[in-house]
Amino acid sequence: MKLCEINFDGIVGPSHNYAGLSLGNLASARNAGAVSEPRAAALQGIDKMRANLALGLAQGIFLPHPRPDRQWLMDLGTTIDDADPALAANALSASAMWAANAATVSPAPDSADAKCHLTVANLRTMPHRSHEWPATLAQLRLAFAGEGFAVHGPVPPAFGDEGAANHMRVASSHCEPGVEIFVYGISGGAFPARQHIEASKAIARLHRLDPDRVIFAEQSEAAIAAGAFHNDVVAVANERLLFAHELAFADRDSLVTACERLVPGFEYVEVPAAEVPLADAIKSYLFNAQLVTPPDGQPTLIVPTEARETRSVWGWIEKHIGGNGPIRKVEVVDVRQSMANGGGPACLRLRVVADPDMVDPRFMVDNDKLDRISGVIERHWPEEIHHDLQRPALIAKIERARLALLETLGLSELA
Repeated sequence: MKLCEINFDGIVGPSHNYAGLSLGNLASARNAGAVSEPRAAALQGIDKMRANLALGLAQGIFLPHPRPDRQWLMDLGTTIDDADPALAANALSASAMWAANAATVSPAPDSADAKCHLTVANLRTMPHRSHEWPATLAQLRLAFAGEGFAVHGPVPPAFGDEGAANHMRVASSHCEPGVEIFVYGISGGAFPARQHIEASKAIARLHRLDPDRVIFAEQSEAAIAAGAFHNDVVAVANERLLFAHELAFADRDSLVTACERLVPGFEYVEVPAAEVPLADAIKSYLFNAQLVTPPDGQPTLIVPTEARETRSVWGWIEKHIGGNGPIRKVEVVDVRQSMANGGGPACLRLRVVADPDMVDPRFMVDNDKLDRISGVIERHWPEEIHHDLQRPALIAKIERARLALLETLGLSELA
């Protein structure tokens, strides 16, 4: 098998709106009630995927979920027409676009059975996300149906699991056995800690990982309280490199020491709070960036435009790049519509180390396929969504748009 890292981006769905549903997500709360632009949001995501392809990276997609989630509303004894507005907003959320929360992934080199394991996240902490997993699981089982994969259902909802947003992997290279870091929370002041250590330990067992090459690291209370609702808001890893804010972890030294012992050539890059305050890191999503290795071997950080617009953040990046630091290049992408709802470049993708030829080709993209997807978005996605989410004409447009995309991609079994 020719293993490489594939980024699977969630296509922003036609129901993308700003209902402010995510407690602890400062951008989501700040923009609650604003007018959203689903068409622009989806096209920004497509442009980000094109930028990945231009870097020479393998690129996949996940599809928008059925919205409104009529089955979920039926289970609650109501319909989209009759539900109170708050419940309707939860049923219409397009948050599945943040594919970093789709699942936790352990590549074949890490598992005892030499399979790539994926466990769909239960996302039980937030009502609008808690009903995502069945539709996500259906896509995972299609995309990764080959014998080289093992796809698991969700951890029982007694314990919260937020997927890859609280999971990192460090290794000499993507193809070599790695060390998997599961980041969990204890407390975040007024905000909930979404990842439970019990869920992380269950996933490590399900994925048949070597206990000596698994680290359970506690996210700092300061980070959660400041609005780092997932670890990927304050830290990101790629191959030998771990890039984090000074206040990301409760016990940074133990984590770094373990990585140095287990991963040859490990490098830790820390951004001091004195240079980039935690608030600036979270506002700019400096760490909710894609840290990738293009074919030229130069570690590259893909950041949102907000990082360039935040003086302390951009100053640190320029100093690091200019000083010949481990991160060699920076690319800037515009995902403002996603950022306004609390998701940066890293939120929009799930990283899977696998042989692309083993993935269902309907979930892999090139520029020609992205052209076809863009055409569907331009024809069918709403240009704007205002506050009245339950208008019958809007609901019909949202449902027709998704079906048009499924038809274009030959994925009618997801209808």
